[in-house]
Amino acid sequence: MKVAFCGNDNPSAYNISAGFLKNVCFLDALNLVPHVFLLFITFPILFIGWGSQSSKVQIHHNTWLHFPGHNLRWILTFTLLFVHVCEIGEGIVSDAQLKSRHLHLFLPAIMGFVAATTSIVYYHNIETSNFPKLLLALFLYWVMAFVTKTIKLVRYCQDGFSFQQLRFCITGLMVVLYGLLMAVEINVIRVRKYVFFTNPQKVKPPEDLQDLGVRFLQPFVNLLSKATYWWMNTLIITAHRKPIDLKAIGKLPIAMRALTNYVCLKDAYEEQKKKVADKPNCKPSIWLAMYRAFGRPILLSSTFRYLADLLGFAGPLCISGIVMSFSNDTEDDALMANATSANYTALTSGAIYPVRNSTDPFLTSTNFLKTAYVLAVLLFLALILQRTFLQASYYVTIETGINLRGALLAMIYNKILRLSTSNLSMGEMTLGQINNLVAIETNQLMWFLFLCPNLWAMPVQIIMGVILLYNLLGQSALVGAAVIVLLAPIQYFIATKLAEAQKSTLDYSTERLKKTNEILKGIKLLKLYAWEHIFCRSVEETRVKELTSLKTFALYTSLSIFMNAAIPIAAVLATFVTYTYVKEEPPTTAQAFASLSLFHILVTPLFLLSTVVRFAVKAVISVQKLNEFLISDEIGDDSWRNGDTALTYESCKKHTGLSSKAINRKQPLRHQLDSYESSLRIPTRHLDIDDCAIKVTNGYFSWGSGLATLSNIDIRIPTGQMTMIVGQVGCGKSSLLLAILGEMQALEGKVHWNRNRYSVAYAAQKPWLLNATVEENITFGSPFNKQRYKAVTDACSLQPDIDLLPFGDQTEIGERGINLSGGQRQRICVARALYQNTNIVFLDDPFSALDIHLSDHLMQEGILKFLKDDKRTLVLVTHKLQYLPHADWIIAMKDGTVLREGTLKDIQTKDVELYEHWKTLMNRQDQELEKDMEADQTTLERKTLRRAMYPRESKAQLEDEDEEEEEEEEDDDNMSTVMRLRTKMPWKTCWQYLTSGGFLLLSLMIFSKLLKHSVIVAIDYWLAQWTSMTNNGKALCSTEEPARKTCYVAVFSILSGAGIVLCLVTSLTVEWMGLTAAKNLHHDLLNKIILGPIRFFDTTPLGLILNRFSADTNIIDQHIPPTLESLSRSTLLCLSAIGIISYATPWFVVALVPLGIAFYFIQKYFRVASKDLQELDDSTQLPLLCHFSETAEGLTTIRAFRHEPRFKQRMLELTDTNNIAYLFLSAANRWLEVRTDYLGAFIVLTAAVASISPYDGPKSGLVGLGLLYALTITNYLNWVVRNLADLEVQMGAVKKVNSFLNMESENYEGTMDISQVPKDWPQEGEIKIENLCVRYENNLKPVLKHVKAYIKPGQKVGICGRTGSGKSSLSLAFFRMVDIFDGKIVIDGIDISKMPLDMLRSRLSIILQDPILFSGSIRFNLDPECKCTDDTLWEALEIAQLKNMVKSLPGGLDAIVTEGGENFSVGQRQLFCLARAFVRKSSILIMDEATASIDMATENILQKVVMTAFADRTVVTIAHRVSQILDADLVLVFSEGDLVECDTAANLLLREEGLFTTLVKTNK
Repeated sequence: MKVAFCGNDNPSAYNISAGFLKNVCFLDALNLVPHVFLLFITFPILFIGWGSQSSKVQIHHNTWLHFPGHNLRWILTFTLLFVHVCEIGEGIVSDAQLKSRHLHLFLPAIMGFVAATTSIVYYHNIETSNFPKLLLALFLYWVMAFVTKTIKLVRYCQDGFSFQQLRFCITGLMVVLYGLLMAVEINVIRVRKYVFFTNPQKVKPPEDLQDLGVRFLQPFVNLLSKATYWWMNTLIITAHRKPIDLKAIGKLPIAMRALTNYVCLKDAYEEQKKKVADKPNCKPSIWLAMYRAFGRPILLSSTFRYLADLLGFAGPLCISGIVMSFSNDTEDDALMANATSANYTALTSGAIYPVRNSTDPFLTSTNFLKTAYVLAVLLFLALILQRTFLQASYYVTIETGINLRGALLAMIYNKILRLSTSNLSMGEMTLGQINNLVAIETNQLMWFLFLCPNLWAMPVQIIMGVILLYNLLGQSALVGAAVIVLLAPIQYFIATKLAEAQKSTLDYSTERLKKTNEILKGIKLLKLYAWEHIFCRSVEETRVKELTSLKTFALYTSLSIFMNAAIPIAAVLATFVTYTYVKEEPPTTAQAFASLSLFHILVTPLFLLSTVVRFAVKAVISVQKLNEFLISDEIGDDSWRNGDTALTYESCKKHTGLSSKAINRKQPLRHQLDSYESSLRIPTRHLDIDDCAIKVTNGYFSWGSGLATLSNIDIRIPTGQMTMIVGQVGCGKSSLLLAILGEMQALEGKVHWNRNRYSVAYAAQKPWLLNATVEENITFGSPFNKQRYKAVTDACSLQPDIDLLPFGDQTEIGERGINLSGGQRQRICVARALYQNTNIVFLDDPFSALDIHLSDHLMQEGILKFLKDDKRTLVLVTHKLQYLPHADWIIAMKDGTVLREGTLKDIQTKDVELYEHWKTLMNRQDQELEKDMEADQTTLERKTLRRAMYPRESKAQLEDEDEEEEEEEEDDDNMSTVMRLRTKMPWKTCWQYLTSGGFLLLSLMIFSKLLKHSVIVAIDYWLAQWTSMTNNGKALCSTEEPARKTCYVAVFSILSGAGIVLCLVTSLTVEWMGLTAAKNLHHDLLNKIILGPIRFFDTTPLGLILNRFSADTNIIDQHIPPTLESLSRSTLLCLSAIGIISYATPWFVVALVPLGIAFYFIQKYFRVASKDLQELDDSTQLPLLCHFSETAEGLTTIRAFRHEPRFKQRMLELTDTNNIAYLFLSAANRWLEVRTDYLGAFIVLTAAVASISPYDGPKSGLVGLGLLYALTITNYLNWVVRNLADLEVQMGAVKKVNSFLNMESENYEGTMDISQVPKDWPQEGEIKIENLCVRYENNLKPVLKHVKAYIKPGQKVGICGRTGSGKSSLSLAFFRMVDIFDGKIVIDGIDISKMPLDMLRSRLSIILQDPILFSGSIRFNLDPECKCTDDTLWEALEIAQLKNMVKSLPGGLDAIVTEGGENFSVGQRQLFCLARAFVRKSSILIMDEATASIDMATENILQKVVMTAFADRTVVTIAHRVSQILDADLVLVFSEGDLVECDTAANLLLREEGLFTTLVKTNK
């Protein structure tokens, strides 16, 4: 066929006798001019002139979009491109109906499309490089294009065209679009004045873009990048080379920071407060406040959502159109001829122009839309648009949800800082409730916001779907819709049941964790007593209950999945069977597949509706809780309380997200904030009293109950002197301090501060630490001064403790750090108060947890020296009356009133009785002192700390070495291996997980999955055959009418029934397999850990082991099964879809290759980035929650120090850090979804085009089937990747559990047979130690070397030596807790290394240094095996002198012991341990520093019992103090693992130079 611009089948086409403008072909040629002009001008600029780009302002991103009308221009250009596509389509379809090629019908449109694309690329480059003058080229282009199109439109109007002709409509639209674009260009000139004006407007980039730390660019990039998340590419691709960290994601843009959103929400909430101020019973509405602050983005998101939902219906309609065009094609050629003639209807209407009409066919829009190719392209564009709008809607709601959460957290935090103390102490507001508000309620509201647009989008979607179905199938569609609607409430019921099951599972797992925690804490004792199996059984019992609850949970989960899969099958079955019997004929292919597609669309909103309703209910409850919290009592706002520092967010202006080193520029919020909290400032009164710092007159103070706790308080606190407050326990000493600090409610009276109430350094009675380093806890926000810091740590004798910590004073302590003892915590709090540079210091009973040496040292060095030198005013609450002489002023209190006030001299003269009372108390304290001098608590605390630290250090060293090795290896390797490791799926772990569920279940699961998907494909295939049987020679059923109908319906019903049953079976098998795997993994883990060597527990932090039982087990229990189910379902759906399309249109396979490659790379890059971002989100959440709980705990301290602004600042930083991680994670998810959705759209396009192609096209039924499946792919592709990424993260839990399963266990089997050991062994208690060598592990040095000793039956043996000499290692060697690699221990003639471990340990007794009790009853603690009678137990308690105490308890032997035995004193716990050892009736008792942690009185009881009750048994005592073993029959002295001396104490003392003599001398 020849090609010519105007076609060569009509000579009159080139005729211009009637004038140029009358010739349509010439007009089309004229339309080419502007496009060619633009391409000629812009290409050189784009390709050549770009080297010289410069911008007046140096910014770090090329995303500065500052030309006015920016977004409008993008929208108009996209619309223009779409109209161009329609124009090209119209031209090509028209041209196809002519005899020769008419290029003028479509060539100008193609050039227009290229020019429009160039215009937007050109504009973007000019905007980002800030060269506005070059926009003139675009302005000229719009003007020319507008003029040429207008001429064409006028010509059409003159020719009498109407809106029925498509080409007329397109030209009209073009004129409007070019006109608007011209207006946009004029507006840029008007605003920016870059030409025609003398002084152009100067512009400055937004603050965010000047800040190099802001990496989240979604708000700043152009529309195309916004819609496709193009700006995320760099982050996602670099994630391969190095993991994403907090530095890589930078900080939040100002508009998204918690502070900005807090101000919005707070303003809206204050407005609501004002509205209800005069209505006493009304509460301010948080809902309205939230709507005020965040309503607009929600409306925007809903608009996007509506657009997406409406575009979603394009799919079924286009399928129906394409299939119909097929049916028409195949029916017969006569029809085809009619159709073609119909396409020419336009010609007759223009009969006035006979010459032109023969060459210019004009299509109507209906005819245009009947063309299959056009429908395919429209379907593709509709899909792309629908998905873009849907993702945009998701993104906007998620961003708004995150902003709302940030604002709520800031509001809650602000409220916490102003909560009245009585609220917290009287239990109206518990810490748990506050933590729930932060962790749960804010998240509920955020999630509700995410799902919010669904609430109003879903009904519209459902109504639209039902209307379209009704149009397609008439009344039988309503049957199907009714099936869906009737089954929806069941979904809701299942959803509520799921929530209940989850709650009960949580309760059981909490109980199981509590038991596991107890086991791990007391593992040493359990192993020494051979009780590990008893406790293990108890955990297993709880686990069985938990698994039962999990089974219920799994059942409902699988029912939910089943309903989701089965409802559409049931609906389709009901609809088509009804249709066939009502209409007496099967539905056509077009009807069948369009309605199938509509049913798929309908099910989603109905399935989600139950979830959304549930979240809405939860959100309502959360808002109620929030409201109660926000209107609860606040602390008084009295003038003296407020002083000069308003509790503003003043310091937060410097808030810069993460790195405080970044440039702080003024925030636009400054003026808002100042005016904000200024209302709180009240000028302070000045008092003319200089000699007293604080004066209280006629004070009555209450804890919020209205009853005065303190009454008639008239006191003064002299400036620069030490005031002591003394009195009995509970007389109101601490309350008085808090009343002065303004924490109590003042019923009457005043507290006057001299000058202003500045910061007060305050150490509370209960020590409060931050989750921070020791140094940060002491400096507490003050600048670091080395000399001062050293002086303070020395005064509080903290240096020896700091030296023990692994990283010195840079070690993290607090909730998540290292646990310190009470005394150590208290000394750090006192150090904090001393270090602050404040005029006034309040110390509330700082000596309570300290022993006498430390108290004296602190008094002398810290208080008398350090504070007095600084001339600071000190108020000290104390019970230690011996310090009274040091006081300058004394306040004695009794029952909430002041008993006496004055100097010690005043009291001595005025109140002799009180003075004498004090004297007797002092004498008593002195006597106690002498007793205390021996029990040195501090050395004990340090020893405990050293024990806790030793394993950690060795662990840390090992880890460091490993890391160094790894780093070296990594450096040697090139980047590619690291990249390979980061992108590799943990298939091996997946296989381990799947097989741990058992091969039977695994094979059943795989088989049922495959079968289910085959059946579902068979249902659709059968439908295709049935509906296209009219035009199909080989029918699958008999050709006779009634029999044929019955046959098709019967097979269809049977297949559908089978499909429904298989849906249930598969979802159940997956859940069941997951449960079995979880059960087996937990069982193996518990048993492995219980049987692990003691060294493992020394070197592995407890938290790490507990994590395997908590977080990791939770993931294996509840998260992996649904992920696995979803992954296998989406993958199989995608595979079956690809199979069906390839079967229907074999050409599709060719297109599949590039699409497959693209998909592979998308998922590969996404998985790595998603994993990093998920970890960042998790790791930034914990510090935020901890900050809230630690603030609530230390409220009084923070307020006394006046550090509220600093803590707010910290909270804002932590919130923003968490929010940016979450934002990036959701942006990464959108990045993936947009890409997989576009891939899906391409699959639909290729499937449609391949099926339409004239080469041996398939029959209509298969085309419909192929397109239906192509449409489902778009929904499931991104789920495949998301689930893969989730599974990869979750498999980490399985990997961690498996790493513990490879651990070596202790060797429980002995070489001897049980029958060879006598029943009552060891009867005598004779011990021979022969050449004993012991080490903790094969790779460590020996701790005992060649020890030889002989202990006669019944001897009392003492073992001593310096720390680390190997004393305790010997006691462990008796129980084979350590590796005996040479020599042996023989007890009563049997070598213990040959005995079974359980038997050996169950026949010996030991009392450890740390008394350990387990939660349960007293009986359980003494005899967990339940072997003894009550009499034996009472006898043991009597010997331990506990009988009377236990009798007095409710329940006697069955009295409750709380966790760790906290309801008994340390001394009592140790005596219980003694009773436990006695119950065992073993002839050998080992005491490992058993008296180290108890007072003198208990120690005496213990010594006496050992001498009497154990008179005939062999007792080996490892001495904490040498004085304890002076009466022993035999003393063994160790030094560095060697036994250096062995004799009676008396003989050893004769050796002047002996080690024992030295130890005795130094210890005395």
